[in-house]
Amino acid sequence: MDIVPLLKKMGNVDVLVSGTQGDLKLPFKVKYQLHGFGFVFGKSGGVDLWKSFLKSRFRKFIGEINALPVEEYDLVINDFEPVSAWACYLKNKPCIGLSHQAAVLHEKAPLPADTDMIGRLILKHYAPVTAQYGFHFKSFGPKIFTPVIRQQVRDQKIENHGHYTVYLPAYDDKRLIKRLTEFKNIEWDVFSKHNKKIFRYKNVSIQPINNEGFIKSMAQSAGVLCGAGFETPAEALYMQKKLLVIPMKTQYEQQLNAAALKQMGVPVIKSLKEKHYEVIQDWIDNGQPIKVNFPDNTQQVLDLVFKEVGVAELVLG
Repeated sequence: MDIVPLLKKMGNVDVLVSGTQGDLKLPFKVKYQLHGFGFVFGKSGGVDLWKSFLKSRFRKFIGEINALPVEEYDLVINDFEPVSAWACYLKNKPCIGLSHQAAVLHEKAPLPADTDMIGRLILKHYAPVTAQYGFHFKSFGPKIFTPVIRQQVRDQKIENHGHYTVYLPAYDDKRLIKRLTEFKNIEWDVFSKHNKKIFRYKNVSIQPINNEGFIKSMAQSAGVLCGAGFETPAEALYMQKKLLVIPMKTQYEQQLNAAALKQMGVPVIKSLKEKHYEVIQDWIDNGQPIKVNFPDNTQQVLDLVFKEVGVAELVLG
């Protein structure tokens, strides 16, 4: 949402989006809206591999790869998107990876205690690229940068209204309510992938995902409880909110993110089960924000990419 407007100032840009799990409305025209090859969130803390397989529609995926005219473009920039990546690979077209996934696979990136070899294999081959520039919670290499924080987040007034913002898309509402109501004196503001209506049960409010509402809720929260993705934890850290993460099961990228966050001092739990209540309560009572420095250097990153891939004169001249 922040990178595309900058790219539009540097050249003519067509946007491609693929997948079935996206929730945000993009504030610009999307030329290619593809089915792609994505993963479906389950309801008990992980990815639903069976539903992911049923929704994959592999023949359609291959058709989208073959039909995508990547050869017509001077530059293809890819954020871990498989259709354009494989189209470039099969047509021998350079493809520039600009993604978080490029960073988690870096040799200096923190690793979890248990290595998921299948998960790592998927990460390496899901969207092949010819050059990589990555974003992570820390910069630990010349082509690894701190997160892109949306201007909408940077512009927020940071307050503490006492509630806790929750985004755990791999849990259904019933499970979240059952667990969170155990913490009786806490107001939980839950954003749900599984419900289209706003409702409240005891001390838990549930509402469908809404970009503006979610950002405002985080900005006014006492803390953020979420999965170990990248954007939401990064934005919570930037807002100086105390953070607790639960990595999705069967999602190796989130295990890698959790390892990096844990190294920074962010508490990590495996699930919302009762055996982890003590950690959650301690986080509520004693948790502290982690200090980070996420400068607004997105334009400098793009300038570096264009310079190194040798397209600056072509695009700008």
